[in-house]
Amino acid sequence: MGYLKRNLGTPRERLRDQVGHALRAALISGELEPGQVYSAPGLAEDFGISATPVREAMLDLVREGLVEPVRNKGFRVTEVDEGDLDQYTEIRLLIEVPMIGRITRGAVREDLEALRPVAEEIVRAARDHDLIGYVEADRQFHLSLLGLGGNARLVETVGDLRKRSRLYGLTGLDERDQLVPSAEEHVELLDLMLAGDVRGAEQCMTRHLGHVRSLWARG
Repeated sequence: MGYLKRNLGTPRERLRDQVGHALRAALISGELEPGQVYSAPGLAEDFGISATPVREAMLDLVREGLVEPVRNKGFRVTEVDEGDLDQYTEIRLLIEVPMIGRITRGAVREDLEALRPVAEEIVRAARDHDLIGYVEADRQFHLSLLGLGGNARLVETVGDLRKRSRLYGLTGLDERDQLVPSAEEHVELLDLMLAGDVRGAEQCMTRHLGHVRSLWARG
């Protein structure tokens, strides 16, 4: 298992956190497959460590809705079907589009401009086929941008929806070179918001979420 062997993070991180990062990487890459059951001892053998930090990390993923415990067997990777993805997208559209309009009307220019390096990092990661970097930068951009609206519960809700979808089909999109156009929409959105174009920003966000959902369907 490549991601499990290569992604234990830095020595300064807690082992539990390192394992959690590697497991999320394996989920995103598809190395850990939806519907399959994995045991903590089996995964620990791949890591070359004891089962305890693996079990602790898997319990963190349970709380995020990424896996579910299976009695006396281990943990099953949560399956995300088309109906789930449709519902997640619908909720995000209802939440994020009007919030983007509100933020565009009232955000401090410097706060928006501070997100440009993150938007550019999303594009760089997409071009470099760095899926983990892409997911992390994408999450930081969207949640930080929504955070400018001042509603912590809204940000928490969107963060949960993102975890549950796991940017489904990301590996396939990368292989078909469809990830970069989606990544570039983050820069476009930021430019529209900085220009004070409320309608344009809302339309861009609507298109972006719809674009992501259509890409998921072909993932």
